[in-house]
Amino acid sequence: MDKSLWIIIGGMALVTVLPRLLPIMLLSGRRLPLAVARWLSLIVPAILSALLFPELLFTRDAAARTFALSASNTFLMASVPTFFVAWKTKSLYKTIIAGIVAAAVLRFFVG
Repeated sequence: MDKSLWIIIGGMALVTVLPRLLPIMLLSGRRLPLAVARWLSLIVPAILSALLFPELLFTRDAAARTFALSASNTFLMASVPTFFVAWKTKSLYKTIIAGIVAAAVLRFFVG
């Protein structure tokens, strides 16, 4: 392989690892201010909501995404038991399995 390709791969690895490694190295063992800790605790639900809700509430047609809050939206209907399992069990694996089973059952029976 060309030497410049290895330099590019090394640079990409460096910029991928550094943003993950530096905060761990600099902040481990330190107590964060309460406001920062509270702000950081909100990042995960915000990202999860930003990823999930558009997929659940809008049609999958990329050309014309429309709001689809109806019983015919199988993914939205499958999310109800999935959120219930997540809330009750707080287990990632059980939640994923519940979501897959709910979506499969609804798609088989409803379409």
